[in-house]
Amino acid sequence: MNRIQKWFEQIAVVCLEERHRWALAQEIFGKRRVDVSMLEKPACWRRRSRTYGAPR
Repeated sequence: MNRIQKWFEQIAVVCLEERHRWALAQEIFGKRRVDVSMLEKPACWRRRSRTYGAPR
């Protein structure tokens, strides 16, 4: 993908400022990843029970 982007920049003659803006955007928004470790367990196992020992 980076190779295609590089070819496009060479064909379209993307200026240096635009490359710096793109790099800054990647630095800001590219590193955030969703933590999916909590989703490995089913939701019913993650929730606490709602039964409070009702009297019989």
